[in-house]
Amino acid sequence: MPKIVRRRYIAVRIDSDQTIEREDFIRAVWSNILRLFGEYGASQMELKIIDYDPKKRLAVLRCSHKALPLVKASILCITHIGASEVAIRVERVSGTLRALRRKLSL
Repeated sequence: MPKIVRRRYIAVRIDSDQTIEREDFIRAVWSNILRLFGEYGASQMELKIIDYDPKKRLAVLRCSHKALPLVKASILCITHIGASEVAIRVERVSGTLRALRRKLSL
């Protein structure tokens, strides 16, 4: 029997003085995860950036339910993206993308 993959969707808000581009955000997230947990840990997270809105400064990420604390910890450790200082906050976590969007009124 195949295992059922349980996913979690994480909405994060990026507080910064400057606009952060999608590619810069993705690069910062992956480099921080690799630095903290290595390639094996990163592969276990099944992380994917679902949506990123630079105007609202909101990103939605998907990961496995077992890796949720690791993903949250690695995202909260990001203090710089490029030359900009940033503070990243986890807004909401949900089991489905539909529920997350409803909770955030996206």
